[in-house]
Amino acid sequence: MTNVGFIGLGRMGHGMASRYLDAGFTVAVWNRSNAKAEDLIARGARWASSPADAANGADAAVTMVADDDASRAVWLGKDGAAATMKAGSLAIECSTVSHQHALDMARELRGRGLTFIDCPVTGLPQAAATGKLTLLVGADAADLERAKPYLAPIGDVIRHFGAVGTGTVFKLINNLMGAVQIASLAEGIAMAEQAGLDMNLVAEAMATGAVASPQVIRHSKRMVARDFTGASFTSALRYKDAAYAVKLAESLLADAPLLGRAAVDAYARAKAEMPDDDEGRMIEIVSRPK
Repeated sequence: MTNVGFIGLGRMGHGMASRYLDAGFTVAVWNRSNAKAEDLIARGARWASSPADAANGADAAVTMVADDDASRAVWLGKDGAAATMKAGSLAIECSTVSHQHALDMARELRGRGLTFIDCPVTGLPQAAATGKLTLLVGADAADLERAKPYLAPIGDVIRHFGAVGTGTVFKLINNLMGAVQIASLAEGIAMAEQAGLDMNLVAEAMATGAVASPQVIRHSKRMVARDFTGASFTSALRYKDAAYAVKLAESLLADAPLLGRAAVDAYARAKAEMPDDDEGRMIEIVSRPK
């Protein structure tokens, strides 16, 4: 049986770790709070006392944490996973981190004899729990082939963009575009409300017209109804991803990323007022009348 150390049991990580159990892997799990691991432990996962403990003896360690700082801590900090991983084993970063951080981790972990791939994901928690995520991979082709048995339980689509770091580049582009769409959707709905339009018709038209996208389809009716039940994505996480993406854009483009910066500013406000709430609640901020 294949051994996996899984680190980070948040909205996405819990479902992903569960998929390894479903697939018959031997799984050790670590999270800052062990309460999130109780059902996994009941199903046969081993609770690890640290990331290093989770990765000890693992053929692959998989991380799904919040940001650069958390990623560095679980890989290279005190009791980090890299301390106990055997040479040649796979270090799979599924977290959404900055591009520079992905490159830095690749260099540092390779220096310790590990095989690093960046593999951020797209999909909601339900997709994580059912193994239907899309995996955005940056890796050498041979390393990806080695990693595929460890990716199959969590995703049904693999998009290989090139060398290490390229999966993260695309994930940041993807999430920045999502931030722009959701922020502009909130403004559009707020304008329609203040102008007295039929909001049921507005929601239908937005979800079926030329501006429709998966983000618009998902959020338009939720925003109109102010119904944010069901996990989506928090304002704080979207802000983080958009900020990482704008920093990358500034390093690549001659002109300042104006739309990206506007989205970051909108999410900075949402993060300040409701950091851990569904990002769709941005409508409650922008809909306030003059």
